Amino acid sequence: MIQEADLKKEIIEYGRLCGVKNFTPGMSGNMSARFGENVIITSSGSANGYLSEDEFSIIDMNGKVVGGHPKPSSEYKVHLAFYKKRSDVNYIIHVHAPNLSSFASSGIALTEPIMAENVYYFGEIPLAEYGLPSSDDLAEKTSQYFDKYNAVLMANHGFIVGDKTMRDAYLKLELAEAYAQVVLNTKILGGANLLTEKQVKEIIALKG
Repeated sequence: MIQEADLKKEIIEYGRLCGVKNFTPGMSGNMSARFGENVIITSSGSANGYLSEDEFSIIDMNGKVVGGHPKPSSEYKVHLAFYKKRSDVNYIIHVHAPNLSSFASSGIALTEPIMAENVYYFGEIPLAEYGLPSSDDLAEKTSQYFDKYNAVLMANHGFIVGDKTMRDAYLKLELAEAYAQVVLNTKILGGANLLTEKQVKEIIALKG
């Protein structure tokens, strides 16, 4: 099993990248990773782009703090819901990236088949209904999509993505934010030329 110190370093590094890219402005967002039978998650009030090794909590799958900082991120319930639904997900990033958050705040899911890469990696990015941050309601409304999707928009809130590795989760975040920007640009330019249903099926078939 990967050591606690190594997990922290990995999250700190990818948190820094999120900060550099302006995916996680200020103290918004949170990050986590499976840690044996537990989860290591950024602590409440921390900033993803400026994390230090003492800004992590270790919680069990019921949300009980079993180590580290005594106050985990208030969004731990959403993270736990994701892990419980997806045994293949080991890392989660939740951010308020500007372009993705713009669609989330406009109540618009990212479903248009505009680019092959986005069809291949996401299919689409659904929009979960609004729930009060840190609430059971938010976890329930968002987690209903986790069985089919690795990435979900959270209405009037932000974006969450999970994957097997932190690298994969981060790269999907980069791709999703760029996708949101492209969709926005096409609307400014008068509308995108959407891929046909046949083209979409051909792209999905590439997965084998």
